[in-house]
Amino acid sequence: MSHALLSPSSASRWISCTPSARFEERFESKTSAFAEEGTLAHSLGELLIQQRLGWIKKAEYKKRLAVVEDHEFYSDSMLEYCDDYATFVIERFNEALNHTPDAKLFLEKKLDMSDYVPEGFGTGDAVIVADTLMETIDLKYGKGVAVAVTENKQQMLYALGALKDFSLMYNIERLRMTVYQPRIGNIESFEMEVTDLLGWAETELKEKANMAYAGEGEFIPGSHCQFCRGASVCKALAEMNLELAKYEFAETNILSDDAIADILTRADTFIKWIDKVSEYALKEAVDNSKKWPGFKLVEGRSNRKYSDVEAVEKVLLKAGFDEETIFTKKLLPITKMETELGKKVFAQHLSSLVNKPQGKPTLVPASDKRPEFSGLESAIADFANVPTE
Repeated sequence: MSHALLSPSSASRWISCTPSARFEERFESKTSAFAEEGTLAHSLGELLIQQRLGWIKKAEYKKRLAVVEDHEFYSDSMLEYCDDYATFVIERFNEALNHTPDAKLFLEKKLDMSDYVPEGFGTGDAVIVADTLMETIDLKYGKGVAVAVTENKQQMLYALGALKDFSLMYNIERLRMTVYQPRIGNIESFEMEVTDLLGWAETELKEKANMAYAGEGEFIPGSHCQFCRGASVCKALAEMNLELAKYEFAETNILSDDAIADILTRADTFIKWIDKVSEYALKEAVDNSKKWPGFKLVEGRSNRKYSDVEAVEKVLLKAGFDEETIFTKKLLPITKMETELGKKVFAQHLSSLVNKPQGKPTLVPASDKRPEFSGLESAIADFANVPTE
């Protein structure tokens, strides 16, 4: 499916920084291995739900499953995660049926939110429609960053689209928006009244969307810049990040607590921005022979590798070297072992043989959901590499 200019997935960006959508059009849209993996997981999740509910015949299920299993990103762990997702969706659907006998479940439902967003549309992974409460469930297969659901603009747009389709058929009063992110155990829901969602759409969304579609407004940098295709050359983002340079001119040699906290707040965005600029500069130099002042393109370091592993084995064995000399043998790392065996088999055989030591203290924003670390003595010992008593 083609993507809307003002897509729900980038809503937090174009609502906060209205010119960004048109700005991004200047840059090539690329897919990634993570995106392909996510697309495959969505297909598998949909297939498992259809099979469990008897919506497709056994032959079709096997045929489609074989295609998924043949994909390079498929694994037993993906099957288990998606099976858990299917169970979750069906449980929520059964809850709706208990309340509303004619409740409906829609999978990969195209949703139209063009009443508020010019040419706006998106795809809802699972939409459960019933009287009083309607729910949209969004499968997030990534494991890098936990997706927050509270007032999540992407989820609110999905809810708007679903409301447009079904508000005349059901007496919908509340909306439940759920993010299901199984690989990091992030499963959260957020509810709001229909009147509140429509009020937000009328008073904020519509104006911002019209400005974004026209490419109007000011560039407003922030955390929403992370996946912007134009982040590497955005002047507003550069100016925000370069504000860190002001600390170089401090009157004293010691930063204040507030200054350090301010730097920590900006550090993640700053590092990611530097990486994007570096990536852009390298691509331009390689692809377009761009000459950057003060820099040149050189051959990077590389490591030696065997051109033919099997030939190496034959030569050395023929020369009289024994296998213990030329081969190594070790267990797979835990994550790869779990992937190879499958989570259930791994747990069955190895759960008692795996332990997870306490992690070292890490500074994170106060909004992080993890409990505050309290083991001060243990932390000091960790940093000093001194065992506790």
